[in-house]
Amino acid sequence: MTMPNLNEQLQQLMQQRPLILDGAMGTMIQRHKLEEGDYRGLRFKDWESDLKGNNDLLALTQPDIIAGIHRQYLEAGADIIESNTFNATRVAMADYGMEDLSAEINREAAKLARTVCDEFTAQNPDKPRFVAGILGPTNRTASISPDVNDPGFRNIQFHELVDAYYESTHALIEGGVHILLVETIFDTLNAKAALFAIEKYFDDQQQRWPIMISGTITDASGRTLSGQTTEAFYNALRHAQPLSIGLNCALGAKQLRQYVAELSRIADCAVSAHPNAGLPNEFGEYDETPEAMAAEIGEWAQSGLLNIIGGCCGTSPDHIRAIHDTVMQHAPRAIPSIAPACRLSGLEPFNIEADSLFVNVGERANVTGSAKFKRLIMEGDYDTALDIARTQVENGAQVIDINMDEGLLDSLPAMQRFLNLIAAEPDIAKVPVMVDSSKWEIIEAGLQCIQGKGIVNSISLKEGEEKFIAQAKLVRRYGAAVIVMAFDEQGQADTQARKIEICTRSYNILTQQLNFPAEDIIFDPNIFAVATGIEAHNNYAVDFIEATHQIKQTLPHALISGGVSNVSFSFRGNNPVREAIHSVFLYHAIKAGLDMGIVNAGQLAVYDDLPDELRERVEDVVLNRREDSTERLLDVAEKYRGDGSTQDNKQNLEWREWAVAKRLEHALVKGIADFIEEDTEQARLAVERPLHVIEGPLMDGMNVVGDLFGEGKMFLPQVVKSARVMKKAVAWLMPFIEAEKGGSIQHNGRILMATVKGDVHDIGKNIVAVVLQCNNFEVIDIGVMVPAEQILQAAKEKNCDIIGLSGLITPSLDEMVFLAKEMQRQGFELPLLIGGATTSKVHTAVKIAPEYEHPAIYVADASRAVGVAQSLLSAELKAPYFANIQAEYEAIRIERAARQGKQKKATLDAARDNKQALDWDNYTAPKPQFLGKKSPG
Repeated sequence: MTMPNLNEQLQQLMQQRPLILDGAMGTMIQRHKLEEGDYRGLRFKDWESDLKGNNDLLALTQPDIIAGIHRQYLEAGADIIESNTFNATRVAMADYGMEDLSAEINREAAKLARTVCDEFTAQNPDKPRFVAGILGPTNRTASISPDVNDPGFRNIQFHELVDAYYESTHALIEGGVHILLVETIFDTLNAKAALFAIEKYFDDQQQRWPIMISGTITDASGRTLSGQTTEAFYNALRHAQPLSIGLNCALGAKQLRQYVAELSRIADCAVSAHPNAGLPNEFGEYDETPEAMAAEIGEWAQSGLLNIIGGCCGTSPDHIRAIHDTVMQHAPRAIPSIAPACRLSGLEPFNIEADSLFVNVGERANVTGSAKFKRLIMEGDYDTALDIARTQVENGAQVIDINMDEGLLDSLPAMQRFLNLIAAEPDIAKVPVMVDSSKWEIIEAGLQCIQGKGIVNSISLKEGEEKFIAQAKLVRRYGAAVIVMAFDEQGQADTQARKIEICTRSYNILTQQLNFPAEDIIFDPNIFAVATGIEAHNNYAVDFIEATHQIKQTLPHALISGGVSNVSFSFRGNNPVREAIHSVFLYHAIKAGLDMGIVNAGQLAVYDDLPDELRERVEDVVLNRREDSTERLLDVAEKYRGDGSTQDNKQNLEWREWAVAKRLEHALVKGIADFIEEDTEQARLAVERPLHVIEGPLMDGMNVVGDLFGEGKMFLPQVVKSARVMKKAVAWLMPFIEAEKGGSIQHNGRILMATVKGDVHDIGKNIVAVVLQCNNFEVIDIGVMVPAEQILQAAKEKNCDIIGLSGLITPSLDEMVFLAKEMQRQGFELPLLIGGATTSKVHTAVKIAPEYEHPAIYVADASRAVGVAQSLLSAELKAPYFANIQAEYEAIRIERAARQGKQKKATLDAARDNKQALDWDNYTAPKPQFLGKKSPG
């Protein structure tokens, strides 16, 4: 059977019912007394001491035992049985001195499983059975050093893993497996090596087989042994286009559920699971009965989480039979259609979606862009060089660009060393890596060191289509996104027309010839320096901006990036002017569709805070509005030359003469912490209560930050600095607020607050927490990036009265919907408060509230939180308040459905009966939308 037919057959079966995978092999083998054996002249005399754990060898020495176990699982209802080859790679067999038997063990184990499988299929062709050839994780890890004194050391290299996995893949397919299953993945880089080998084998054979992938969450942290979250793991491996992706081992079904549920939401392929029979007891044994395990997994099936289910350690044919009988009562999981997005990952996921904010790529870990970083690398001071990368992430870089291209540096081992060291630094490794080099061999070396899904910077058509295609194929095989420079055989694109021409040609080759995902293509249409004094350069910024707009319109799902610092190169040495040029350029380029830029995340000027004169003259240059733009900017440039940052403001202290409220706003917008305690104290002395400083000037300042951020005039790194200043101000006020409470005061209620998984923003949540605390609510803040299960567990343990969720970015919305579903499933009755920049009353009414029968309420801002919480915790007010909210949300759902054509509009009488009372006390007149413009109708 050819692979396309086999893949289609499996897909069709999974649409009809969940497929059943077999259970544990090792614990079944332990039931047998193993005799002395010999194979091809090799005598195995003492199984217990010499070969303990080498279960794979039994396919050669005692095949009847293995065949008998396969038969028991097939009789129990398994659709897929696994070859007994978990440790049969050359790498793992080397521990027994039997690496030369690796291929033979894989081949014979596959033949054995296939023979038994075919017997059962022949007996009942309506229930075909399949063999999954197992490729285990090996006993080495490519992402973790075994030497605690040298985090950059590795005892296995990527190419060694590829060679071993290729050999095993070849032997398994020779033996007749239907599917290749890369399982029990504790290090995603090992799995990437396995998939690289599999894809290479497929290319060599000009044929494909279905692939299953299964990772291992090692403990309650929800991460693999090498530190990745479930979604980061998925993002890193989905390029293999697997039949299924799932989780197995380490945890019992109850503990594994939340992670399987997460996969079921995000995976655009089948989801599999084969958990242990509970957690091991003190003797390392598994106690969960078939009935208990089946009952737990039955709920998974009922909730629509499963396509393929089986068992791992401690499970037996009895477990598989019970699971089979239970899950067959339920329909399989419906595989969702996932919107195209560039899904990257480090230890954590980072998705660039259609409505994502501008992405900052940190530029300082680059020997060509940072003199300090170059010096440190040249001197071999990698520890201090790591601090530069760490600072970039702390300052808001969502991706870090790593470049080691230096003529006097041995760049390839330097790239490997630095990336291996980053892997041991979770606060850096959490973000995706951009591997940047002009030399392909260095890019490849870098890709072989990162377990997440990174970005290649870059490939182009400058050496012709053949090399471009070959490199693009390898980028895809490594599972990376790619920056495509606007170069071709004729050279670098410098005009709008040439930029569009080259990018369009590249896009067509990648998407039409290679089936490269368009969302993983990132074009760099070349940012060149303006204001050079050469007339031909005057339109460079405009060409880039207009080309960006055109590319986004005509090449669906592709992204645009650029090296932003290039545009200001003419003013090197005058950092304030350079930062002003960057700010103005970004403001206009982002509006045109620029998705990401390589920038120094710690040095960005605020567009609205640029002096009017400087902003006007920079804008003239960037937009090429005057023939004398360059001369006019040069005339004023020296006035703004300072110590290197327009944000520092230490030399210009005129703002220190302003009223205290304006000073606080200025400090928040500019991220200046130098005087914040002094100004906060002055503001405190001028008001009746310290809370009024938070609710007044500090809140006003953060609202300005929010408005500028929403308008694209501030960027994430600047918002991060504002948040730090706000925290410092609040910290100054907290002792006064606590003192004001005095003694022991009865709390109004206990509120758990968290920023949901996928989001690290907490400034809004922190403000809400302070306001609630100042109104006698006890707030338990459990941080950012908090998974749903952890939130709910904490709410139970802390006996909370309300759960409050915060989120700033779009993926937060989906996580909130999921949490509401989980609250409903687990029988919660606590009110759920929803807040954050991306949330809204409409989204809460349409998406969240219908999933939870108890209150799920949108809170627009911190000032509203107290009233909402008091109403929900009042015995008298809760019922009428919730009833009013329900009526309001139902009206929103009806109106939205009508606008979308899903429901007839309400009659006039019904609409009048459903009218909403206006809150005149909080009414603010809307601003005219078409002031000074012709009305659209």
